[in-house]
Amino acid sequence: MNDVDCPAQVIERATTPRGEIQLQRRGEYFEVISNGTFLMATYNGDSERLLVRRALQLTSRRDHVLIGGLGVGFSLQEALLDPTVHTVTVVEIEDKVIEWNRSILAEASGQALAHPKTRLVHADLVTWLRETRETFDLICLDIDNGPDWRVFDDNASLYDVEGLKALRSRLREGGCLSFWSATPSPDFARQLEEFFGRVESCEVPQAHGDPDYIFLVR
Repeated sequence: MNDVDCPAQVIERATTPRGEIQLQRRGEYFEVISNGTFLMATYNGDSERLLVRRALQLTSRRDHVLIGGLGVGFSLQEALLDPTVHTVTVVEIEDKVIEWNRSILAEASGQALAHPKTRLVHADLVTWLRETRETFDLICLDIDNGPDWRVFDDNASLYDVEGLKALRSRLREGGCLSFWSATPSPDFARQLEEFFGRVESCEVPQAHGDPDYIFLVR
């Protein structure tokens, strides 16, 4: 039996202000579930890595990278692999996701959260973006399941016009903004095109389930 097809073994379940979050194991792999909805896993990080890797390819300056959403640490790890990146700021709202990345999930990302270039901000990204005055060469967002399929309604404001304005104001000249999505999100792609101009869309096939999608604008 493939490990991904193994029955899930619940490791920890916790109640947060946003509901229930759960870490479970399937064979050698781990999954994070929020309010009964699958969020992320360690058995396929291709799209999470592409979210950062393709954005890095589109920029000439890579001093400071912002990653919205820690997940299982794959996007953070990808940014740290680039020797020209000086600092990676990762914003994560869930205590448990941070705790698991420091313990059970640490090996999956190569101890990315403990890397000296990593700066962790424990906050709600939507609120933090409105309050910070920092700017970034890359902003890579893996929040919820994307613009169309959200576990938390409050995250919708990250993908609307006001949210895009806030993101653009935090992006440095020549910078790149990338979004992860669990769905093709054609309406969101059109909105990005109207707001930024040219949009690059990447479909990332998955061994199990539907493809993931990445949207990039400059």
